[in-house]
Amino acid sequence: MQLSSESFEAGKPIPGRCAFAVPHAVNHVELSDNKNPHLAWSGLPEGTASLVLTCHDPDVPSKPDDVNQEGKTVPAGLPRVDFTHWVLVDLDPAAGSIAEGAHSSGVTPRGKDGPAAPGGGRHGVNNYTQWFAGDADMEGQYFGYDGPCPPWNDSILHHYHFTLYALSEPCAVDGSFTREQVLAAIEGKVLGEASLVGTYSLNPDVT
Repeated sequence: MQLSSESFEAGKPIPGRCAFAVPHAVNHVELSDNKNPHLAWSGLPEGTASLVLTCHDPDVPSKPDDVNQEGKTVPAGLPRVDFTHWVLVDLDPAAGSIAEGAHSSGVTPRGKDGPAAPGGGRHGVNNYTQWFAGDADMEGQYFGYDGPCPPWNDSILHHYHFTLYALSEPCAVDGSFTREQVLAAIEGKVLGEASLVGTYSLNPDVT
């Protein structure tokens, strides 16, 4: 079972057009095209009835004290936590791929509608829902894909794990579900999985 992309190479940077933000010379960052990357799968296990796709960044600072603060750097040794960027269930195995920009194109303040997704799938909510909570202009439920936007002063490169799960039956989640709820629901029903990792940074000093 393999997962690949025409948008970026495994272990290489995700292009800015597939990110939530890109570097800016004066303001540090500016919003980007926020397109979901192209993804394609092959070699699915026999008996695959449905697919689940997730994307998460395990390199997010566990404390916000220094995040995006002038004159400060988020230290490399700070403990890191997960940030979910995409949750998609009921993905048709026969589709074979997802086109770049088919599920997300542009930043949508307050989040894209959901859970209905193109091709009959269902989107879960990503962690921008929590990130923008309390922001009068941006708060809302963020369904589907929203791309990388690591702290512009982080001292480490962030890694984005796209993981495809082949299931023996549809994923039993409802409503505004999260990645954690999906992972709990598919336990014992996974026939196989494949991952593809891309990198991203908004810090010009990090490569």
